[in-house]
Amino acid sequence: MRLRIATWNVNSVRLRAEQVARFVDEQAPDVLCLQEIKCQEAEFPREAFEAAGLPHLKIAGQKGWHGVAIASRLPLEEAPVLKLCREGHARCVGATVAGVEIQNFYIPAGGDEPDRAINPKFDHKLDFYETLTAEMKRRDPKVPLVLTGDLNVAPGENDVWSHKQMSRVVSHTPIELEAFAALMGSLNFLDLPRLATPEPEKMFSWWSYRAADFRKSNRGLRLDHILASPGLRDAAIVDGKVSSKVHDTVREWERPSDHAPVTADLKL
Repeated sequence: MRLRIATWNVNSVRLRAEQVARFVDEQAPDVLCLQEIKCQEAEFPREAFEAAGLPHLKIAGQKGWHGVAIASRLPLEEAPVLKLCREGHARCVGATVAGVEIQNFYIPAGGDEPDRAINPKFDHKLDFYETLTAEMKRRDPKVPLVLTGDLNVAPGENDVWSHKQMSRVVSHTPIELEAFAALMGSLNFLDLPRLATPEPEKMFSWWSYRAADFRKSNRGLRLDHILASPGLRDAAIVDGKVSSKVHDTVREWERPSDHAPVTADLKL
């Protein structure tokens, strides 16, 4: 069977429920991982997701901020609960789908100053990465596992519009790239979107609202990720190819999120 996993920082699920329905209709994800739902569990638009064919829901909500959710065509089973956010924010939710553990994250953005000694938000971001990496080091790499979501780091030179200029800006600073690399190395994760679109091609999933025409300025970042454990290598790489894509046309829709959805297919 094909399992299509999608991740999308939707930037308010109630505001964009119709866009979610349109995306689901056009791209047919089996599992949709959302970040920044910006609502509590009771406020989540369940009926819209049921109508879209994603009736199975796991929601970690919070009043007005953050919040993550997993919506699925297939039944959701339990997955390990990860306590990663020292501030107690709703930034992580997990479920097992068709035998694959999926952990969905909204990792802190980190504020403006890339110095953890003077910026508590940046320290929080790095602490989240360090705690997650330590957790992954305890895992068995043969177990089918996907880490996905808005990880708020653009890890490669071609994941940012300008490596030189962005290397001083939070999301692409050297210490963040080290934290991301440590997470990748903890279990030898596969970066599915980048395997599907090899370097040096530029690939972005986020564009600022400040640009009147995001395509013309194209000052993007790749902040949204789908990482697979080695136990999913054969499911992810079929006939030497990975099927994964950033759906940047969604960023063109009316009143869009500043993030575009990303999908990856597994053959189970």
